[in-house]
Amino acid sequence: MRGLRFVGRLGAADAVTVGNAALGFVAVALAGQPRLAARIVLLAAILDAVDGILARRYGGTDAGPYLDSLADVSSFCVAPAALVVAVAREAFGTPTVLAVAVGALYVASGVARLGLYTAYDSDATETEGVQTTLAATVLSAAVLAGPVSPLALVSLTAVLAVSMLTRFTYPDLHPQDASVMGLVQTAAIVGRGWVGRGFAFALLVLALSYFLFAPRLYWS
Repeated sequence: MRGLRFVGRLGAADAVTVGNAALGFVAVALAGQPRLAARIVLLAAILDAVDGILARRYGGTDAGPYLDSLADVSSFCVAPAALVVAVAREAFGTPTVLAVAVGALYVASGVARLGLYTAYDSDATETEGVQTTLAATVLSAAVLAGPVSPLALVSLTAVLAVSMLTRFTYPDLHPQDASVMGLVQTAAIVGRGWVGRGFAFALLVLALSYFLFAPRLYWS
């Protein structure tokens, strides 16, 4: 019996990346519980950071960049879009045409952005357009910090979708800044009640600040 094809070809970072993709599916499956789905998306974002750390420490594989983009489609494109549609369904009893259309635009923009990133920016310290991870973090944090107006959430999703295809340059986060955001993000995931909402709001402020100001003001 022949061995599994991935044995010896994929590394530790790739295993985390594949787990990230699986979390994207779990978030979609549980989108009917928006707050839980938002936590899962944020957990996937943490795994996305972890696979980068592992790749730098132990080395990546040729498949790594492709797996990373595929996983991001699941966790940071499809899952957040499903989350936004679920919030609209919860508010109105049915997913609105607007929410579905904006969700589809968000997924399409994210897929296009990830393809461009893999082709042109994967080895750079900066990238054009809002990162899909950042966009998903903003949307998930908004849901957890809520209650949030469905119309406001759909509008924010549309803005993020367009921003992913702009030529604004976003530098990589410095390690110390990424660590702070990771700690706040973890607290938003595990926190309950007003504590969880407080950390979710703090994460939303941090993510929006980077979204709005990083192209001009983030120091190199």
